[in-house]
This record gives sequence, structure tokens and C-alpha cells, in this order.
Amino acid sequence: MMIDGKMKAATLATVLLLGLAGCSNMSQRDRNTAIGAGAGAVGGSVLTGGSTMGTLGGAVVGGVIGNQVDTDDDD
Repeated sequence: MMIDGKMKAATLATVLLLGLAGCSNMSQRDRNTAIGAGAGAVGGSVLTGGSTMGTLGGAVVGGVIGNQVDTDDDD
């Protein structure tokens, strides 16, 4: 079964919209963790040629780093 380009675009837009709606009440630390995990997963995938373990490892490391980023401006 082939899915045409319009259907793919509509599905992607729906998933993206629902994903962003789920982040609306996240704390700054939670957002940093999610962003770090996403960036780490992409980096791990690129560095290991798309291996599952590289992607998961990058997501874990990126999430931990994102969680530990201090965004407190009261210094």
C-alpha cells in the first residue's frame, strides 16, 4: 500500500502538533531534558551510522546533560 505525499505531510503535521501540545506545561528543566535527549539521539545516530545503540546512547547522554543545564538567572 502506497501512501501519497499529501497523506504523509498531514500525518507528520498532526504528530508534530500533538507532540508540541504535550510540552505546553513542562518546566524549564523538563524542556532542557527533552531537547538534550532529542539532540543527543540525532548526534548519536549520525556518529554511529544510524545504529540503534548509538541513537539510544546519544539520547541518554543528551538527556542527562540537558537535565543538568543550569538555567537559573539569579547568579
